[in-house]
Amino acid sequence: MLLGKVIGTVTACVVYEGLEGVPLLLVQPLNKESLPTGNPIVACDSTRMAGPDELIYYEGGREAALALETWFVPVDHTIIGIVDGVNLSSF
Repeated sequence: MLLGKVIGTVTACVVYEGLEGVPLLLVQPLNKESLPTGNPIVACDSTRMAGPDELIYYEGGREAALALETWFVPVDHTIIGIVDGVNLSSF
């Protein structure tokens, strides 16, 4: 699982069968210090509850599709949870 922040929404007028009604959100990946890392990604929102500026966790690759109701769909990233808080202790 990876940490990210919702920074926007994506609108698609035509979607793959099985992805109808699944929100597409623009997510900025974050590192363990909650700092931006890499380029923003488009992720399906399996929670259907994530909104702007929410801290979320997401999955990539084949596991991303498995998190959706219709799991045999072509997606690269899926939001699988909303983060309530992060407590990072140093080692």
